[in-house]
Amino acid sequence: MAGKKYKKALEHVDREKKYSVEEAFSILPKLKISEKHDETVDVAIRLGVDPKHADQMVRGAVSLPHGTGKSSRVVVFAKGDKAKEAQEAGADAVGAEDLVEKITKENWLEFDSAVATPDLMGLVGRLGRVLGPRGLMPNPKVGTVTFDVGKAVRELKGGRIEFKAEKAGVVHARLGKISFGSDKLRDNAWALFELIYKLKPSTSKGSYLKSVAVSTTHSPSIKIDVNEVVAKFAEA
Repeated sequence: MAGKKYKKALEHVDREKKYSVEEAFSILPKLKISEKHDETVDVAIRLGVDPKHADQMVRGAVSLPHGTGKSSRVVVFAKGDKAKEAQEAGADAVGAEDLVEKITKENWLEFDSAVATPDLMGLVGRLGRVLGPRGLMPNPKVGTVTFDVGKAVRELKGGRIEFKAEKAGVVHARLGKISFGSDKLRDNAWALFELIYKLKPSTSKGSYLKSVAVSTTHSPSIKIDVNEVVAKFAEA
């Protein structure tokens, strides 16, 4: 049955064509395959960078205007007033040595993001081997090492996503749920595109935005014309 639905979805997409952003997101709702599952919408952006070189790593975080449709579980490494601030902002777990111990001894990883105050990074550093490979290590470059823990928690809970270029220079990110509709998904995409464009490394030579494609969890992908994206931000 899934095969038939996939083939039906393919009828709406010309695999060779590069669509405008407007066209791509107007087509997306037609590609929904699952009737029971609110499929996630993902974007893949291939960049002209080599992440093996530190000065070409593209990494950041953006607050999507309409959120992601997913409830994010956030833990905070903080003490005293900052711990209280994190709790009041809605953090799912707050602690210091006790939280490090829970993660190391119980292999507890029931969270999606971690925030830490700068003074506790020496302590949190002990978790590098556990959190690092999972992309959960607090990082000042994406705003998760900060004394403003309340703001960080609210943003992460409200739909902020973190991203980084993987080995092949591709950024994968979640834009929301198919139930959001074309307009909200498009708004989220433009917010991400804008930040990635601004993060272009000075050492990146040639074409920076190589390709962009969007898809739902199970659907074929839709190629987007990167020239439109480049033109929009080059004018700014």
